[in-house]
Amino acid sequence: MRNRYLDLLRALAIVRVVVYHVTGWATLTLVFPAMSVMFALAGSLMAASLDRSGPSAVRRRLRRLLPSLWVLAAIFVPAMLLTGLPLTPKVLLWAFPVADPPANYWGALALSVIWYLRDYLWFVFASPVALWLFRRAPWPTLLAPYALLATIEFGLFPAAPTVVREFGLYFGAWLLGFAHHDGLLRRAANRVLVPAALALGVAGAAWIVTHPGPRGYDLNDIPLGNALWSAAFILVAIGRAPASAAWVDRSAVAARAVTVLNRRALTVYLWHMPFVVALTPLVDVVGWSHQDPVGLAIRVVLVFALVGAVTALVGWVEDVAARRPPELFPGGARPVPAGGTAPGGARAAPARGTAPGGARPVPARGAAAGRPVPAGVSPVPVSPAPAGYDRAALPAPRAPEEHTLKLSAR
Repeated sequence: MRNRYLDLLRALAIVRVVVYHVTGWATLTLVFPAMSVMFALAGSLMAASLDRSGPSAVRRRLRRLLPSLWVLAAIFVPAMLLTGLPLTPKVLLWAFPVADPPANYWGALALSVIWYLRDYLWFVFASPVALWLFRRAPWPTLLAPYALLATIEFGLFPAAPTVVREFGLYFGAWLLGFAHHDGLLRRAANRVLVPAALALGVAGAAWIVTHPGPRGYDLNDIPLGNALWSAAFILVAIGRAPASAAWVDRSAVAARAVTVLNRRALTVYLWHMPFVVALTPLVDVVGWSHQDPVGLAIRVVLVFALVGAVTALVGWVEDVAARRPPELFPGGARPVPAGGTAPGGARAAPARGTAPGGARPVPARGAAAGRPVPAGVSPVPVSPAPAGYDRAALPAPRAPEEHTLKLSAR
């Protein structure tokens, strides 16, 4: 069964990403470090996939991740080639971004979110070995990314490649996802988890205050503070996640919004930044500056409206990649055929007057119908159930697999 609380966290992270990119408010990165939260959730799901499917989980993750990127690249790469991007072999990185793919002057900003897919790919590749190490030496494995980041921040490894830096910054959150999946965070007593979260939060806040970046206290400019503050947030927000959250579905509108944002997270993530970039010069012409609350609100509404439109057009690719029936807007009720299996594994009631399996029942007569049997007439015999048939012993239908939702923001 899906944990709707975790679905809610993903949905909030998606909204936070879009609002942050429209407004540029650094405070949002402190209030909700969506980047690290999404890596932690993805790490938890990756561990579950490895337990279920073994190393083939890597291939399955790539199958779900790449098609939505290919749709974006099919539109924007030709546009960039026509406006100055040189045609070199590096353009192929748009099909498999293990490194930053090339972009021209406008594409570098409009498609800047591709860095997240680069990191995600590397974390997926590393997961089989990392999970093996984590389960044999959890503490050294968990602390290794933070130690790596510290050596880089203190100047001991100044020439670290970009991918190595990103492992130091975000792979610790991914490993906290492993800990969540294995139940280590849930089993940790409050007297351990709460002081650990407080210590990490204080250390992160101290580093942030003493090492502000060019945008002030924006976490995206302060790697070590980002990692420590985000780890504290994850310990509380995910480490104490409820096993279920039925209250998320009390409002039909809110429940549908959470479902849509989870099923279309990658589409929203990939497409929102081009609209942010495209709208900025247009709204500046009419005076909607970043200091104008009304102008900012209009920007946010316009971006969400445009993203909603493109999601309706190409979001179904995520369904195909996950091998689900394509839907225009996910989460709607589906008709269940008589005698079929309803969503969630519940058996649909047979049609009136129809026996299970579709056979018409034989009308009861005599004693079987509760009426006396005339003398000399034998009652209709009742056929026994087939030998070995035990309805209670039948295996329950498998719950639908929880799909990874990938998203974050700088």
